[in-house]
Amino acid sequence: MKIDSIQNGIVLDHIMAGKAMLVYKYLELDKLNCSVAIIKNAASHKMGRKDILKIDHPDYDINLDILGYVDPGITVSVIKDGATVEKKKVGLPERIVNVVKCKNPRCITTTEQGIKQIFKLTDPEKRTYRCIYCEAENQGEQIKW
Repeated sequence: MKIDSIQNGIVLDHIMAGKAMLVYKYLELDKLNCSVAIIKNAASHKMGRKDILKIDHPDYDINLDILGYVDPGITVSVIKDGATVEKKKVGLPERIVNVVKCKNPRCITTTEQGIKQIFKLTDPEKRTYRCIYCEAENQGEQIKW
């Protein structure tokens, strides 16, 4: 299989095998007008198997909080003129804003319009986030599509 390298854009590497489509959906990559390569179950010395996303868009502003929420082990490489100019390791974000919605029907965010959906990390081991308004729990990617 041959996947061309990108000249200007972003490579998301070390995605846990099987999570590339989840990252794709959370980042809303379907709305971009550029090439996006999804490589699933690639061999990896470090992980056994991994997924990779290549986004051929020079001005794409990646949301690291979304990446950290979905899979904190992702590596982000910024590519300019065919060379890697920056590499970032993603981790669990302390706060996520407008990434997931509170599932508590009595939360102010579901009854009032225009309020940001803000969750704080309360248990890094279990990847548990809680709504800052009502303390409703959200673990990992429990969102329904």
